[in-house]
Amino acid sequence: MTSASTINPSSRQDLAGIFWMLGAGLSFVAVNGSVRWLGQALPAPEGAFIRFAFGLIFLIPALLPALRRGFAPRIWGMFALRGALHSVAVILWFFAMARITVAEVTAIGFLNPIVVTIGAALLMGERISWRRALAILVALIGAMVVLRPGLRALEPGHLAQLGASVTFGASYLLAKRLSEQVPASVVVGMMSLTVCIGLAPVAALNWVPPTVTQCGVLACTAFFATAGHYAMTRAFAAAPLTVTQPVVFLQLIWASLLGALVFAEPVDIWVLIGGALMIGAICYITWREARLRRGMVTPPPETA
Repeated sequence: MTSASTINPSSRQDLAGIFWMLGAGLSFVAVNGSVRWLGQALPAPEGAFIRFAFGLIFLIPALLPALRRGFAPRIWGMFALRGALHSVAVILWFFAMARITVAEVTAIGFLNPIVVTIGAALLMGERISWRRALAILVALIGAMVVLRPGLRALEPGHLAQLGASVTFGASYLLAKRLSEQVPASVVVGMMSLTVCIGLAPVAALNWVPPTVTQCGVLACTAFFATAGHYAMTRAFAAAPLTVTQPVVFLQLIWASLLGALVFAEPVDIWVLIGGALMIGAICYITWREARLRRGMVTPPPETA
């Protein structure tokens, strides 16, 4: 019999990575569920603004020292552009979250890393091999399976989430460039700051006084989003991407269960199949990038 003390250290690390990724997935599903619960009670820009304002509180300790030192004008410009793109993306995401199922939002969100991969090739000159091109094609087929255009009417929520995926992808491309110049914690903190600034005037145009409960829910949204990104970072540090990335598919399963059990949303088998195709493609692309670039990975699907 093998005792716990004789377990291979690499196996322990793999298990730790899996558990951290499970925690990240549950946190992101909690984010989706809290925003879905709010529904259309608050305008999308206002809900997004309050969520990021709470999130900024968690990031102030890492952000203040960087603001005191300052940045070069070019870096400020990149931060501002990323903030504008991310502001548009989270408005679209909040809009979609209130109008289509949790599972559909989650599945379409898996397009984010694919957009980053295509954008890196078109804008940054990164080479796409035939294997990665085939994986991208499989992911796009998965998206078509989820959306099924022509077989059903696409709602504004579907189009909004597609727009959010593209805009999030553009934001991630800028984040990749910024991460070469400043620490990752500063990139995240400045994103929250610039998004708050970008959303404030849009939210003020149609401000609905939020209730204490709504503010509490959005505070929980910010907490779970921060916890999810922290857990994901720990998962990447603990185990190889080939171990942790397949766990991401469970996020779609949990999202489907949440939608069915809490919000009485129908479970759509085509959403699960399409999501599985996209996750498979993402896993392959991430594994290839990890092998070829040693430390540069395709960003996971973002949760606002």
